[in-house]
Amino acid sequence: MNTKKEIVVLTGAGQLGMAIVRRMAYGNKIFIADWKMENAETIAKTLKEAGFDAVPFKVDISSRASIIELIEAAQKEGEISMLVNAAGLSPSQSTKEHILQVDLYGTAVLLEEFGKVIKPGGSGVTISSQSGYRMPALSADEDRLLATTPTEELLQLEILQSENIKDTLHAYQMAKRCNGKRVMAEAVKWGERGARINAISPGIIITPLALDELNGPRANFYKNMFAKSPAGRPGMADEVANVAELLMSEKGAFITGSDFLIDGGATASYFYGPLQPGTN
Repeated sequence: MNTKKEIVVLTGAGQLGMAIVRRMAYGNKIFIADWKMENAETIAKTLKEAGFDAVPFKVDISSRASIIELIEAAQKEGEISMLVNAAGLSPSQSTKEHILQVDLYGTAVLLEEFGKVIKPGGSGVTISSQSGYRMPALSADEDRLLATTPTEELLQLEILQSENIKDTLHAYQMAKRCNGKRVMAEAVKWGERGARINAISPGIIITPLALDELNGPRANFYKNMFAKSPAGRPGMADEVANVAELLMSEKGAFITGSDFLIDGGATASYFYGPLQPGTN
């Protein structure tokens, strides 16, 4: 008797990813992959203690070889039916170049490689950010380049060169804008396998990464943001999982290539309310 399970792969062992796999992965085997093995082990332990079949795995999503190693390990255990990508660096955590390498290039490679192996009927979500909505619109040509440039050439694009990226926040915003465009382009390819891929763009969600920001140099910016947003508060990981559950389940069967903004209205306030730049 074949006891192979369907495989759910989580990249980025944190509170957001864990909330989503707790909602979606019961009965399946979960690979918890992170560049810090101790993070993967911590999340895997929490899940195992709740009855899940979870194994930690070390991955560097900025390395195609590392991603392929993860995929091959997962495939030995069964068919990959879901990808949850919650890996990434925040603007306070690294350099411009490293943020582009991980958040932009790494996400693009993940979507590409998992799109080659995802089970028919499978689904994926990648966690992007409200930050991608704050940047001025790019030209149609720039959007197309972000969406369709071969992954190994992405970081060579003129708009991504260091002299054209102001700071780490700008790098992060470009990465998140690129994530949304790559999801659209990859949805076409995933669709050829009968699978779906979407993005979720959260606002401030209380996680360790958000707490880094709330205690970092941009703390007042973030506190002001949720104080002046319609919801008046930060979000919770389980609220993001609510959206992921729709997108990854049969209820979302007609949704692919989309990006869902879940930010308590902060972006609305940024354009049309008290968070508008220059508003006191």
